[in-house]
Amino acid sequence: MATHQTAPPIPDGHDLAHTQASEARLAGIIRSSMEAIITVDENQRVVLFNPMAERLFGCAAAEAIGRPLADFIPARFREAHEAHVRRFGVTGVTERQMGLQRVLHALRRDGTEFPIEASISQTQDGHGKLFTVILRDTTERVRAEAAMRQSREELQQLSDRVQASREEERRRIARELHDDLGQRLSALKMDLAILAGDLREAGVAQGLLDQAAAMHLVIDETVASVRRIAADLRPALLDELGLIPAIEWLAKEFSARYGIAVAVHAAEEEDVGERAATAVFRIVQEALSNVVQHAAASRVDIELVRHPAHYELAVRDNGRGAASRPARGQRISLGLVGIRERARLLAGTVSTTPAEGAGFCLTVCFPVPGTDPDADKTSAEGLA
Repeated sequence: MATHQTAPPIPDGHDLAHTQASEARLAGIIRSSMEAIITVDENQRVVLFNPMAERLFGCAAAEAIGRPLADFIPARFREAHEAHVRRFGVTGVTERQMGLQRVLHALRRDGTEFPIEASISQTQDGHGKLFTVILRDTTERVRAEAAMRQSREELQQLSDRVQASREEERRRIARELHDDLGQRLSALKMDLAILAGDLREAGVAQGLLDQAAAMHLVIDETVASVRRIAADLRPALLDELGLIPAIEWLAKEFSARYGIAVAVHAAEEEDVGERAATAVFRIVQEALSNVVQHAAASRVDIELVRHPAHYELAVRDNGRGAASRPARGQRISLGLVGIRERARLLAGTVSTTPAEGAGFCLTVCFPVPGTDPDADKTSAEGLA
């Protein structure tokens, strides 16, 4: 008996035309794509090289077809890239972003390298697997990012110099006010006291003696004002006795001026270093200023604690809490910006959170000079 075999169906004219139209559309998309598209076979030899790839690599498609993909990759990356494509081929994943852990580089025909970002996909046809890489040149973006990074570093350096210059200028003005103007006012006060005594002995009218007494009172008030201004600029306690006495003085002055109770919790002998002491003092000063402006609080607690590898400064108030701070999208307080900038100078971090119960808590953490940054982690692991 004869065996009859059924021939495979022959696509009719409509299906064939539809397939050809789809392929034409796909070819048109590939040709007009603004991104370079390269397809390679299982041996990683180029089978498709679109016009954007020609412009990007400076190589005609006719010259690129049949060449290994490695020809378009810097020599030092070729082995790793080939292994990556092989591993990708057996995963079954259809597409993947490339270079997530590092910057990718490609090689032009003239031997110049350039950074790229790329994605890879795989398909199966009658002859085996095909790998398609879609990539774009990121030279301009990398250059812009480098320029932005350099600009940021320069701005930070400028900010550092401005902060140091301002602090030194404050120190100088405070010293001039205290030493020069303060001494002149004290001498004037003594001269006025001698003059008042001479007037009294001469038996002048009581009205002149009353004027002299009033002038004496004005000089006393001026001396007190000069001392307060000098202390606000740069408290002598900060240079003479250190950070904690200076913060305690600041807390006392703040309470007397605004009627808000302030408690300081810190070891008296704590020494954070001169540079850090100045920054921490200014942070506390700015935090207290923010409490007056925004919090409507009746109590503030200032705490400075030393951990194995870092200090933790916390300023808590019992005011209105987050409602007193700028909402998302509103202008950020310049005081908070200044606090963050001073913390950055100490390689520290700033966080703001609601305080327990009610109020607001500003926390600044900065490393202890000369300690291992991982000491806290090691200590915690040892206790676990």
